[in-house]
Amino acid sequence: MSPWAMEHQSIKSWPETAPTLIAVAAGRAAADMVIRNGQWVNVHTREILPNHDIAIAEGRIAFVGPDASHCIDETTEIIEAEGRFMIPGLCDGHMHIESGMLTPAEFARAVIPHGTTTMFTDPHEIANVLGLEGVKMMHDEALMQPVNIFTQMPSCAPSAPGLETTGYEISPEDVAEAMTWPGIIGLGEMMNFPGVINADPKMLAEIAATQVAGKTVGGHYASPDLGPAFHAYVAGGPADDHEGTCEADAIARVRQGMRSMMRLGSAWYDVETQITAVTEKGLDSRNFILCTDDCHSGTLVNDGHMNRVVRHAIDCGCDPVVALQMATINTATHFGLERELGSITPGRRADVILTSDLKTLPIEQVIARGKSIAKDGKGLVDCPHYDWPEHARQTVNMGADRTADDFIVPAPEGANRVTVNVIGVVENQAPTKALKADLNVSDGRVEMDIENDVCQIALVERHRALGTTTNAFVSGFGYQGNMAMASTVAHDSHHMIVVGTSREDMALAANRLSEVGGGVTIFKDGKELALVELPIAGLMSDQPATEVATKAQAMVDAMEACGCTLNNAYMQHSLLALVVIPELRISDLGLVDVTTFEMTDVIQAHS
Repeated sequence: MSPWAMEHQSIKSWPETAPTLIAVAAGRAAADMVIRNGQWVNVHTREILPNHDIAIAEGRIAFVGPDASHCIDETTEIIEAEGRFMIPGLCDGHMHIESGMLTPAEFARAVIPHGTTTMFTDPHEIANVLGLEGVKMMHDEALMQPVNIFTQMPSCAPSAPGLETTGYEISPEDVAEAMTWPGIIGLGEMMNFPGVINADPKMLAEIAATQVAGKTVGGHYASPDLGPAFHAYVAGGPADDHEGTCEADAIARVRQGMRSMMRLGSAWYDVETQITAVTEKGLDSRNFILCTDDCHSGTLVNDGHMNRVVRHAIDCGCDPVVALQMATINTATHFGLERELGSITPGRRADVILTSDLKTLPIEQVIARGKSIAKDGKGLVDCPHYDWPEHARQTVNMGADRTADDFIVPAPEGANRVTVNVIGVVENQAPTKALKADLNVSDGRVEMDIENDVCQIALVERHRALGTTTNAFVSGFGYQGNMAMASTVAHDSHHMIVVGTSREDMALAANRLSEVGGGVTIFKDGKELALVELPIAGLMSDQPATEVATKAQAMVDAMEACGCTLNNAYMQHSLLALVVIPELRISDLGLVDVTTFEMTDVIQAHS
């Protein structure tokens, strides 16, 4: 860890603070802060206890009881709760900071007013672009923040070896090294579930290095098969999973000793379909965790973060205190941090939210590590930035500019019509459908069928300047007219995805992102409608979330102007190269059938 990160850590350990905490609780010393006369939401006992005080010293909780007057002197800061609920700071159990298009500092600044005080982040996006060095940069900036950002060492770069090429590869040696870093909490989601099922030595070595370090292995089982393959994956060591989409998925995971992480992100709506395992089936809620996975800046600025997820769980019929447990103590316990955070009890980090209503959950004041960091939706603290090196801002290396000819799909000789495999986008879900379409051939080129919502998708190699472009077809966006959308956010290999109805606009969009160093752009009839610059690794901006959100909203508006009405269609766009989630994806090597984990042809038949 860099000296800068060491300098900016602002929480002392329990051994360092224990003498003070004991003295304050006993009344021999004064607290730094006392929150007075609130309703204590106790997530250990599932109780709401009125007329309680919280005494805080050196960033930790020293005392919780009906009267903390013995902890107060003239130096103590008093916060009057005035009967409001005092709940623990919210924890996000699984998320990717890069999905917000923001650096850790700006992400923290965006979510602090929403009551998120702890995040468990997997920076596998930057790992694919900059390798272990990129992970370390994210780790170091995370440790500078006034809230708790724990880093999971990415496990799968590439996510599916042999089916894609990344900028860098992560090795078991990298994982073992990262396990010695102070902010590493475990192994990031093990997306290569076929590798685990088949006992791939590399995947098992990464899991073993994590378990030897006594840390948590994150899961990612993106398959509906709950038979022997699922059981083999569980036996391989992953301790949680966030890829469930239905009640049966949630039940299968918790029955096998995993934690079921239910996500509500910008485009993933998987809480409502799974939380019935608790609300209707009556399963033990301690094994369920709420998370976001992926939230873009517009969602963070306009809708919220973990507070949004908790509200949604409550709206789905979950008891408010149970929903809070799923976003606090359950998460902390899963990562071995129950004695450190996740509840308002002595010894824990003093992460507290004041709210006047448990159902609608207005975040009225946020205290983290014993300091007031947000009030009435406004942040009150600085979030320090890492000094990102220049080479981290020069990662779009696609070689020569592209022309319209680079986006031609050549037809078999003599063909007049072809049957093609088509990636089918599914609204609000990560999986795609493997569709087929009959397309016309003109001048030896396979033509799109815009009337029936079949346009082109291309993956432009951008890590090693190889000059290659892979072409295929996609359906579900509803684009009309001549347009193209390009993005260097292309989970997980993060080459460049270009979707369009016009090859000329596709070339313009790709070249524009090369010019600005990465981001997202939309062209229509040869003119740029929107641009979100993401110069850090082609994934993130170090500008404030409000500014990025404004540009992201312009991007959404531009997509709608081109005919796309899908909810959060950008998220679907960015996942079309994620070759570990069924059914059909694109990579720099071609079209991938993710049900068999094999390459497949774009053109299936012709006449």
